[in-house]
Amino acid sequence: MVFAASIVVFTLTHQRWWVYPLVLFTPDIFMLGYLRNTTIGAFFYNLGHSYFAPSLLVLIGYEWHHPLTLALGVIWLGHVGWDRFFGYGLKYDSHFKHTHLGSLFKSSDAPK
Repeated sequence: MVFAASIVVFTLTHQRWWVYPLVLFTPDIFMLGYLRNTTIGAFFYNLGHSYFAPSLLVLIGYEWHHPLTLALGVIWLGHVGWDRFFGYGLKYDSHFKHTHLGSLFKSSDAPK
């Protein structure tokens, strides 16, 4: 629902349509922390995949009457909604596939 709503709200910002797909997966850059370890990875992933930061960006864009900032925040919210729809929740530092929505492991590949 959040993803679909973000598309609708994005159209109200009057930005070019290609900006949405171009920017949609940019928040995944926050996964780079996993190159170091799971604790740092989970921290940065959660920073980029919670609703707080993109909501703040939307608020700033709205209050300052800056449509591009507003649009980027809306796209970021859409990305978070997209991830939640597919079961990618906020990460625990024990493993990338352990999230607040449950485990992403299939029964055959779960750690013993």
